[in-house]
Amino acid sequence: MASKTDFVQFIADQCGGAGVITTKKMFGDYGIYCDGKIFGLICDDCFYVKPTEAGRALLGKVELRAPYDGAKDYFYIGDVDDRDRLSALVRVTCEALPEPKKRKR
Repeated sequence: MASKTDFVQFIADQCGGAGVITTKKMFGDYGIYCDGKIFGLICDDCFYVKPTEAGRALLGKVELRAPYDGAKDYFYIGDVDDRDRLSALVRVTCEALPEPKKRKR
C-alpha cells in the first residue's frame, strides 16, 4: 500500500524547520530529503529516519523497523505531531550523514 500524498506533505511540513524539505516518489513510496540529502523514508503512511548516534541521543528510546521487506532497520517515528522535535531530529541526522555522492552526467 502506497503512502497518501496528504500524509507525505504533512511530514514534509513538519520537518520544514530543518531546511528545504523535498520528497521523491520511489517504488510506490517516498524518499524524504533535507537540503538535497536523503534522511528518511515514508512508506505505507509511516515515517522512518536513517539511524544515527546523534538521532538516537535526541530521541532517547527508539523503535527500529524495516520500512519495507528486505530493508535495513530505520528509526520508526510514530509521533509526528511535534514539529520542533522532528525538525531537530532531521537537523542532527543530516549533520551525521555523509554528503551525497556527485552524479556523473
